[in-house]
Amino acid sequence: MSGSRRDEGGAYDLVVVGAGPAGATAAVAALEERPGLRVLLLDRADFPRDKCCGDGIAAQAVDVLRAHGMQDAVEGWSPLRRLELAAGDTVVDGRMSRDVHVVPRRAFDARLVEHAVDRGAELRRSRVRQVEVREDRVVLDTGDAEVTGAVVLGADGAHSRVRAALTGRHHLTTPRRALALRGYTPTPGWLAGRQVIRWGPGRQPSYAWAFDRGDGLANIGYGELVDDGPGPTRARMLDALDGLLPGLVDDATDWRGHPLPLSGFRWQQPDGRCLLAGDASGLVNPMTGEGIYYAVATGSLAGRAAAAAVADGRPASAGRRYRHDVRRLLAGHLRHTWTAGTLAQRRGVVAAGVRAARGDQRVFDDLVEIGLGGGRITPRLGRSLAVELTRQLVRSTA
Repeated sequence: MSGSRRDEGGAYDLVVVGAGPAGATAAVAALEERPGLRVLLLDRADFPRDKCCGDGIAAQAVDVLRAHGMQDAVEGWSPLRRLELAAGDTVVDGRMSRDVHVVPRRAFDARLVEHAVDRGAELRRSRVRQVEVREDRVVLDTGDAEVTGAVVLGADGAHSRVRAALTGRHHLTTPRRALALRGYTPTPGWLAGRQVIRWGPGRQPSYAWAFDRGDGLANIGYGELVDDGPGPTRARMLDALDGLLPGLVDDATDWRGHPLPLSGFRWQQPDGRCLLAGDASGLVNPMTGEGIYYAVATGSLAGRAAAAAVADGRPASAGRRYRHDVRRLLAGHLRHTWTAGTLAQRRGVVAAGVRAARGDQRVFDDLVEIGLGGGRITPRLGRSLAVELTRQLVRSTA
């Protein structure tokens, strides 16, 4: 279970809180950068464990995993190419340029954790109760033990303890939130080999999805933007899902709900020994709710930055290094997804985007790239959207 070394006081070079895709990828990347690094993975659950998610693993995420020899996390699961996007009566049924896999998080996350342990990380089931950032180390209180790390990565999701410890010290803003509800249902014939996303009439993002897993079951769910307050009830979310994708709710099981911290115009990462990756850093695509690509991409960069900082004898430089690397990769993309998400809140914009994609395969590919990977609003996509919005305005005033 453990291939790393630690001293008798429980001190590690890197402590990763949360062993999901971001955390496991970070552990692997750190040990690739500096073999023999003392890496501890903490998670409150035993693996395999379930997680509320759409289970879609895009090609862009697999690219990151392949760079670390972890692409087998999707092996054995049928690849998909068909994607239907719908907004009201406006529908596009397109073929994606690259494969997408739908892998239950019980299977996907467990395989990534196995890689981390095989590379030398120590995995421990433990719930972090408190995080104390000191001048020379970070101290984690797990209730039954005290763990210290030269660098700590918070990959512990939307309710991150590590982020909470940094928020007051560094004035981190609170991301906007969506709420998602997911279940599994027998795959109907019309859904076989397909992913379907249908936007609803509510405040965007407001959408239902159905993704064929390829094993006789489909992942179905509904997500909605949440303002301050408790958000929609489970009953209302199920009604919305049934309205957009009729006939799938009754036979579904394994319902789980979860908040989604949506990415904004600018990504925040303070200087110092504490890093944030994936959902804990507020990285969920505001257009699609996709977060796996962000999780593995930022996990990879965080692991490398932490290892390099420790190797240089300057672990407190990890935050600066990591911030620079993430902004170089994602800064432009995040500005574009924020812009797209803001525009999509206006009535008719989503339908105009779907119509534009229906008329041009290249526009369809642009939408997929910005929704599932690190794409941007291309000039072609921007022009097509403007044309469709103009047509829509003309029709409404005729």
